[in-house]
Amino acid sequence: QLVESGGGLVQPGGSLNLSCAASGFTLRNFAIGWFRRAPEKGREGVSCISDSHGSTYYADSVKGRFTISVDHVKNTVFLQMNNLKPDDTGVYYCATLYYSRCPITSPDYWGQGTQVTVSS
Repeated sequence: QLVESGGGLVQPGGSLNLSCAASGFTLRNFAIGWFRRAPEKGREGVSCISDSHGSTYYADSVKGRFTISVDHVKNTVFLQMNNLKPDDTGVYYCATLYYSRCPITSPDYWGQGTQVTVSS
């Protein structure tokens, strides 16, 4: 099970730190991705981390502003989002794929999502 948290309403230029807590399995051998779905837009892969393959990924739209990290003790993945823009608005999902490098395109497990709204 994957459970996201940390979403909310923030003004442009603000920050949020999303969390994705895994239970029932260890993240150590998985690639973990963050995806978002904005209104009237398709799903977009935002970021990914794979310790098993030593790889990370950031979409061009978030490079330099978002940072992905994983805490294997807490079995949790984080997405630190800084300098948020209105275009970052959407539902953010974490998802996993076993023993894969980044980016992932067909995850096998998904969380329920957390809403991020960037607006003044």
